Amino acid sequence: MTDPDEKPKRRTRYRGSHPQQFAEKYKEHDPARFADDVAKVLASGKTPAGTHRPIMVREIMQVLAPQPGDIAVDCTLGYGGHARELLAAVQPGGRLLAVDADPIELPKTEARLRALGFAPESLIVRRSNFAGVAQLIAAESPQGADVLLADLGLSSMQIDDPARGFTFKSDGPLDMRMNPSRGDSATTLLAKIDAAKLAALLDENADEPRATALASAILSAQSRQPLCTTQALAEVVRAAFARLPQTSDEHADDAVRRVFQALRIAVNDEFGALDTLLRHLPHCLKPGGRAAILTFHSGEDRRVKLAFKQGLRDGLYSSIADDIVRASPAEQRANPRSSSAKLRYAVRS
Repeated sequence: MTDPDEKPKRRTRYRGSHPQQFAEKYKEHDPARFADDVAKVLASGKTPAGTHRPIMVREIMQVLAPQPGDIAVDCTLGYGGHARELLAAVQPGGRLLAVDADPIELPKTEARLRALGFAPESLIVRRSNFAGVAQLIAAESPQGADVLLADLGLSSMQIDDPARGFTFKSDGPLDMRMNPSRGDSATTLLAKIDAAKLAALLDENADEPRATALASAILSAQSRQPLCTTQALAEVVRAAFARLPQTSDEHADDAVRRVFQALRIAVNDEFGALDTLLRHLPHCLKPGGRAAILTFHSGEDRRVKLAFKQGLRDGLYSSIADDIVRASPAEQRANPRSSSAKLRYAVRS
């Protein structure tokens, strides 16, 4: 029972005329109530806090061409932007299997999709990473899927929330786990790894040109005091970068971004899960079924490109994308996070 004398809690005040921290942006976190404010954020080319802008929706729908009655799979549900379009396109009579590894965002997105009013049985939501997708499809649609999408990018609400440890823009725990209750955090990874393995990780996962020097600097700092926060790691990388030869167009935060990317991929075994998906992907599709994969850096794209080419040579695919599809110039201007996206597709024999 509420105490009548208890004063209502006030929102935390922030400095200046506009909120800067993720938690302070209460209007952006409530787009239904503050639609005009959210529209202004979108018009400025930014993504409202706690939300995500789906990338290359038009191109993906053209490539997959979902039809009423189809079985569709979204391997990375995220905020639900692609899933919403797929779910609508397969009606009436179709189903969408929506999968995501994030236990924090998954129920929020499921609630938004269910509120759209589609038949309950048309949406199946499961928590898993890519490695479990083939098993989920076999359980829900033994004959396979008609269309399948895998968006390999992080969602903005994950990237921007300091509590998740993916961002170095604000301080937070150096975690980076998609599922915070499983596996080792980035802090624990740095406490266990040696310099040679860390350098190899930076090279393989992020094409970091200064992998050896940065790995040495990071572990040297780690030996003095465990790196437990995102800002602590970022400062170590910036300091090391400043001591190294560089060209005029390079910036320390580019190196920080690559280090964070490499650690995130390792913490979540993203390449291992992707390789498993690619290996089983042809057998997840019906004859004529179509798969589209959206990648955001060279390590991912190489894997997809090689797997699709091998599948074509082996007769598992009847056709694959001749070249990558990119976001339009207009989309890249409106949403800068789309600029690095590469879309490839394959059609099952």
